[in-house]
Amino acid sequence: MGEAKNKARETVEEEPLSPCSRLFNSPDFNCAIIVTMGSRVKGDTPAIIHGLEHTLVNHPRFSSILEMNNGKKGKPRWVRTKVRVEEHVIVPHIDPDIENPDQYLEDYISKLTTIPMDLSKPLWEMHLLGLKTSNAESFAILKIHHSLGDGMSLMSLLLACTRKTSDPEALPTVAVQKKRFGPNCNSGFFNKIWWLFVGLWFIIRLLFNTFVDILMFALTIFFLRDTETPLLAKPGSELKPKRFIHRIISFDDVKLVKNAMKMTVNDVLLGVTQAGLSRYLSRRYDQESTPKSKESMRRIRLRSAIMINLRPNTGIEALADMMAKKSKCRWGNLFGYILLPFSVGLETDPLEYVRQAKATIDRKKNSLEAVFSMAFFKLILKVLGLKASVVLVRKVIHSTTLSFSNVVGPKEEITFHGHPLNYISPCVFGHPHALTLHFQSYANKVIISVTADPTAIPDPHKMCDDLVESLKIIKSAVLERGLYEIDV
Repeated sequence: MGEAKNKARETVEEEPLSPCSRLFNSPDFNCAIIVTMGSRVKGDTPAIIHGLEHTLVNHPRFSSILEMNNGKKGKPRWVRTKVRVEEHVIVPHIDPDIENPDQYLEDYISKLTTIPMDLSKPLWEMHLLGLKTSNAESFAILKIHHSLGDGMSLMSLLLACTRKTSDPEALPTVAVQKKRFGPNCNSGFFNKIWWLFVGLWFIIRLLFNTFVDILMFALTIFFLRDTETPLLAKPGSELKPKRFIHRIISFDDVKLVKNAMKMTVNDVLLGVTQAGLSRYLSRRYDQESTPKSKESMRRIRLRSAIMINLRPNTGIEALADMMAKKSKCRWGNLFGYILLPFSVGLETDPLEYVRQAKATIDRKKNSLEAVFSMAFFKLILKVLGLKASVVLVRKVIHSTTLSFSNVVGPKEEITFHGHPLNYISPCVFGHPHALTLHFQSYANKVIISVTADPTAIPDPHKMCDDLVESLKIIKSAVLERGLYEIDV
């Protein structure tokens, strides 16, 4: 009797959508995330279904349906419901004698971008492909509507469903960057005075950089647009099927450059991206008989609209505990945008790409642009409504060239419900960019994912190759100059 009451209560439990989730559910900004997991072994569908029943569906967002108009006061709500995992797991029939399995996988994922999600059930699904390719023996492809959470939270949730390959009972470990600013508590008087001046200078720079960034953000909303290049999206790009291409590079190569130049992994990956885009654009201009000089390439305005998660990320331990005990923890979409300029142009010194990237990132770290953009978006949503806020966000994205992200993954190889993974490749679609670049670390690898609108970027494989080649060139420059250090 009591159990029946609990079930009845569970089906009507409601929670309002956050402003960001409402944005992702608007018809003009309908975004979803696809995570491709390549397994080292053949797929075991019953094992994965059993695993999902004890992990993912215990999360409130993955066991709630979206009620757009029937919530309290007519506002969109998440409504808890009973989930049958079998209805969310799709196992397509695949010809065992297929000629090109890698191309089949690429086409299959591309087709997923054209199929809308079923609003009558929780907004996620998993496709299990018994397909052997050059990189894996089978695949699990998770498609999640972006309104369920931001990229960092969803990746943490996915990792909370996995275990270390070396220890089936242990959760994976993720590197956490340690930050320290300010004097030691045992510092002398003069040292504390010095740090006081440093703190004042930091505040002055923070205020100045924030003012400049807010001004540039406002100009972008009104009229400032990136230079017309082959990478810039055409109207309606978000509605077209996307191509998803990935490459796997060595994390050790990235760390070699990082240690040699005393930078962060993010600095190096942004530098590699600048070098790769420069190579790609230069070749496209040559092919189109509109070659650009080095100086004219430098004058190209090319920016990325990057979503910054403003909510402290929930650890995978807390998420695993929540799914095991069906308890609660912090969750939701809360993000702001920053506009990150990319420097393109063929540099004679390949290390210059990385130096420029570090300068750009260091400058953006000393700014509250993301906080102010989020506050402005919420103000517009409250005062003018959802349609006005969607127009605002679309205007910003339409005026920039690409989306860029870098997510830290597990430090060791992991197993997903009995399936040891060879790689993880996440990507996003539904926003009005023709190009999205995503870097995902996994054990000793970095997976480069390119999401491209083929009407603007007909050769995304070549773009991937340019990114891989750029890292090789930068690494070679480091080795030739003897700058590298061994990372212990």
